[in-house]
This record gives sequence, structure tokens and C-alpha cells, in this order.
Amino acid sequence: MNNQSVAAVLELVKERIGAESPLHPRYASEIMDLWRVDPYNSTAPFSRKTCSGMAEERVQRRLVAILAADVVGYSRLMGEDEAGTLAVLKARRKQILEPLVGKHQGRVFKLTGDGALVQFSSAVDAVACAIDLQQAMAAANTGQPEKRQIVLRIGINLGDVIVEGADLFGDGVNIAARLEAVAEPGCILVSGAAYDQIKNKISAAFDDLGPQSLRNIQDPVRAYRVADTPPATLTALTSSSPKASIAVLPFVNMSGDPSQDYFSDGITEDIITELARFRQLHVLARNSSFRYRGQNVDVVRVGRELGARYLVEGSVRRIGNRIRIVAQLVETEAGRHIWAERYDRDQEELFAVQDEVVRTIVATLAGRVVAQDTERARRKPPASLVAYDYVLKGDALPLSDPQSDRQARELFEKAIELDPEYAKAYALLASSHCRLWLNDTSDSNAHLDRAFELAKKGLAADSNESTCHSCLGWVHQLKGAYDLAEHHYLKAFELNPNRAQVAAGLADLNIALGKPEEALERFRQAKRIDPYFDPSWYWPMVGVAHFVAEHFDDAIAALNRSPNMPTWVHVYLAACHGLKGDMDRAHHHAAEVMRRRPAFSVLRFVKKDAYKRAEDRQRLINGLRKAGLPG
Repeated sequence: MNNQSVAAVLELVKERIGAESPLHPRYASEIMDLWRVDPYNSTAPFSRKTCSGMAEERVQRRLVAILAADVVGYSRLMGEDEAGTLAVLKARRKQILEPLVGKHQGRVFKLTGDGALVQFSSAVDAVACAIDLQQAMAAANTGQPEKRQIVLRIGINLGDVIVEGADLFGDGVNIAARLEAVAEPGCILVSGAAYDQIKNKISAAFDDLGPQSLRNIQDPVRAYRVADTPPATLTALTSSSPKASIAVLPFVNMSGDPSQDYFSDGITEDIITELARFRQLHVLARNSSFRYRGQNVDVVRVGRELGARYLVEGSVRRIGNRIRIVAQLVETEAGRHIWAERYDRDQEELFAVQDEVVRTIVATLAGRVVAQDTERARRKPPASLVAYDYVLKGDALPLSDPQSDRQARELFEKAIELDPEYAKAYALLASSHCRLWLNDTSDSNAHLDRAFELAKKGLAADSNESTCHSCLGWVHQLKGAYDLAEHHYLKAFELNPNRAQVAAGLADLNIALGKPEEALERFRQAKRIDPYFDPSWYWPMVGVAHFVAEHFDDAIAALNRSPNMPTWVHVYLAACHGLKGDMDRAHHHAAEVMRRRPAFSVLRFVKKDAYKRAEDRQRLINGLRKAGLPG
């Protein structure tokens, strides 16, 4: 920001607030930062052109009708099928939105990933277009599965706006957007200002909803719902759980260093984990809430999309040896802040702060849920913040990359050196050794034995750590101790019923037990717990379940959804095509296996897959030998 721009901003601010004394240039920079974060914020006192040193230019204003529309559950739809959702949205815009806007003499002045802002010279045209748009979208959804339907919510306002080139700003736009955010799926909300211009001029009935308190809008806005557009029923968007549902949005890294994102992410994940220990709460999983990273969040809208009654949001700042954590709890239905707190502590007090945040949130919800067994919910924190930092860094590395997995092991080992009682570090290190054993083409069990030793140490350090139980369950499964594996998986699920990873672990165990249908149901359960749960191994493991069920076409389809196609996926594809008699494809995948692992052996591979039933082992052996793989 140059000196001329700073001076222009300061003069305008002084004019607006009546300041007599000089203002420091720092204030101009802070106000500019507010505009970068939320250019539609109604509290901002000037336009962006003014901020660029053009205060002398007269602001252009216009009275227009604004239609704001967005897609309900956009993040969920993108999480389930990114390419398919984008293709449908583009088609709907071209085939429905653009023709209807043109028909009603409107102009789309802004498109977002999931919505649009449209300008009309008449409120009558805006409402008529909105009704046609909702009816056309409903017709296009006919015959589509409910969870794949594209449903809009729409808000309309008539108001004064600031014109900057092709863009529009100000409360005239903000009110339309805020009405859209509180509209029910499939509905249209109209502000009182727009309603006064259209009543008796359009053949539609309206329901008077009374004054509505809208986020960042100073005065309540009277709202009317168009009665011809009843709410759409979208069960996939709401939680079926009678428990109070809560989502923790990714805490914002305020340190000014993007490389510190892992630290704020780790704190967010720890708060999710600790809240999930309370069985009276339905806590949405990490992947669901982390979809909103970096967005200017409207809590009402996010609450609707996630089916969450409450949101936790906040920020983390590391300054030298000090840490500042800001956290707040919001009720999403009305966008009402229930509780907020700021913690300024030394780094070594971080874990006490996390526990305090969790306890305070649960205590605040006490009138709505009964929080029992709080002692069990208190975790045993690591003794060293540096050890905690190592674990966060290691856990953030991709599992599918051998080099990253090696770096993660080094970090977990450093954490254990600093804190020999750090349970989660033992569990994560044990899991890494399990992967090493599975990828080892020799007959050595050294890595599996090491994983067993580490997993037991982790559980001894903290028997209430869900990650330790699920890890030990996996080790027992690989060793063929199926009863012990089931015991620890179920214990992990009891300690943290909102962890999709544990449900998927139980699915893997059911594959080994020869219960593919139960495995597929557990995989579906993982997706119900967390609609965005999609680790790189998820679909390939679904494919293995279908393979055990002898659904080879379904197995091939699921295996081919692997994003990185590790060697074991090619192994199963070779077996599927071999058993189907498609020898060209079978030989293709077998050749890829041998290219990557020249020492590959069918019997060693099958032994490590730890099938309990002889018929499951023999099926895999037959398929691989038909594909031409040795050993």
C-alpha cells in the first residue's frame, strides 16, 4: 500500500467517524486487511477503489434487485464425486440458469464454485426468475438419487448497491446473500423491501416469516417465503442422531507462516478427538469440517450443510515461546455465539489449554446434553511440546510415499525419545512398521514383531487412547489372532465412536474373516460417520471385499478408483481379471507387479493378507497364478 493510498484511506476514515486527532497509518493497513478477508462486510466504510488511492472519485450507486443462489450441500457433493458434480453444475448453469436470467432481463455479475449473484432492474423480474429457476431445477432432479440432486436455496433483496465496473457491493448484496444462507433447501426468501415492490404484481403466495436477525447486518430484516416452492427433503444433509451434533472448523493459523499450518491443524484434530470421547455428542469427523479451510465461513450455511447444531471455530498464533488460542462456540441455527475465550500461555501449557477448551465447550452444552464420565475424557498429554510437534508433522505426511513414510518414522522416534510415555507416537510408529512388513517381499517378520512391541507399549502408556487400540487390533489381525484383533477394534470404537478410521478397520478385519457383506456395511458406516472420509486405500479395500464376495466386476471398478495405484492394487486386479478369464488385462497387471517388485511371490503375498478361511486364500492364489505371477 503506497503513501498516497494510506493518506486517502485515513482521510476517508476520519470523515466517516468524525475523528479530530491524527490517525496512525497502521489503521489503514488493518482496514485494508478487513476488505481482503470479507469484501462484502457491511461494516467496511469505503470501496476498494477508494482504498487504491481514488478517494476523489465519486462512488457510483444504483438501486437494483439482487438474487443470490447457492447449491445446498456443495461440499458433500464435491467430496463424493468432484468431477461429476462440476459437470452437472456447468450443465445446469448453461441449460437452466443462463437462459432464465436472460429471459427475465437479468445479469449474472458473480459466479462462485457453488452459487451465483444476479442483478435485475426490477424485483418482479428477480422473483419471477427465482420461481422459474427452482421449478426447472426440481424438474432436472427428477429420477436422480436424492444424494446426487442439485438443490438451490435463493435469497432476494431490493437495495442500494455500489457499482465498481461489472461488480456490485454493499448491503443491497449482503442482505440477499444472508437471506439465501438461512433459506431452506429448495426455497426462496424475499426481503421486506423487495416484497413491498412485488405484492399484488406476481401470481405467487408468500409466507410472512417476520423479522430475521442476519449475520453482519445491523438491523433485523423482515423476510417472506415464496409459498410456491416448498422445502426440498434432503435427509443426507441432516444428522439422524438424536445427540447434539458439533463440528470443529479448522483453526486458523495466525502466525503468518504457512509452514505452521500443520500445528493449527493438529490442535484442531486433537479437539475433535477429545470431544468425540463424549458419547452424548455427535462429533463430525475431521474431513467434513476441514473442507471449509480458508473460506469466509457463514456459520448458518455450514451448519446446514454439515447437519451440525454447533460449530467450534478459532485461531492459533505462535509468538516466540508464547501461544495464543482463540476459540468460540456458535449455535448454527441462529448464528448465535454461545461462548468465546482467549488463552495466552507458554508453549508448555498447550495441553492444559486444549483440555480446558474441551471441558468448557461440554460444560456450556450441559443444558442440552448430559456429559458423563468426564474423567475418562481427559487424555494423558505428552510431556514435551517438541514431541507433540514431531507427531503432528509425521502424521501430516502422506502414507503412500515410502520416502514420506520413512520421514514420519524418524519424527515419531524423535517424539518417543523426548517423551517415552507418548502413547499416540508409539501407535503411529507401529502402523508404519506394519506397512513396511506388508511391502517386504522377504520372509522376515522383523517389522511385524517390532510393530507388535510398539503397539503394546503405546497401550501400556495410555489404555484410553483409541488410536492405540485400533493399531494393536491391526497388528493382531496381521498375526492371525482374530479374536484379539476384534477385541481391540471394538474397544477403539467404544472409546471414539465418531472415528471413521476405526469403522474401516473393522471392515478390513471382516474381510480377513471371510465376511465380505459385513465388511461392506462397515465401509458404508465409515462414510456415514464422515461423508468425506476418503483415504487413498478406501476404495481399493472396498474392491478387496468385493473380491472375497466373488463380485469381480464390482471389485475391478472399486480397485480402479485407487488414486495412486500401489503395487498391491495391481496384484488384486491381476487376480480379478485372471479369474474372469480376461488374460490380456491379467497379464498387464501381473507385468506391472513384476516391474515394481521383481522378487514378488504369490504365496508370501497371500500369507501376509492373513485370510482366515482356506477358500479365500486359495481363490487369491488361483487368480494370481492364472495371471502368470510366480511363487
